[in-house]
Amino acid sequence: MNRAGKKQTDGDTPGIDPFEGLAAFQRQIEKLYFDADNERGWEKTFVWFVEEVGELARALHRNDQENLAEEFADVAAWLVSLASLRGVDMAEAAKKYDKPHN
Repeated sequence: MNRAGKKQTDGDTPGIDPFEGLAAFQRQIEKLYFDADNERGWEKTFVWFVEEVGELARALHRNDQENLAEEFADVAAWLVSLASLRGVDMAEAAKKYDKPHN
């Protein structure tokens, strides 16, 4: 079981790249927001990201279950947008966690 209480897979499904979903998500966010975020610049985009992390922190602190999914999604979107602005492929970066680290 994973932390959400759902059945956990080992991530070693033959023929399936466990990081492809993250890559697809980053491409989608780029498609929707890259131009506006690029015009804003990475520094101001980072400020927006931090504000979203603050909103997530408040939802967690208040145990606001109805708002948690939205805030997690917002943080994820701003994070991958910031990564795109800085030329970081999040799927490649996430492969750091392909195997357990001590």
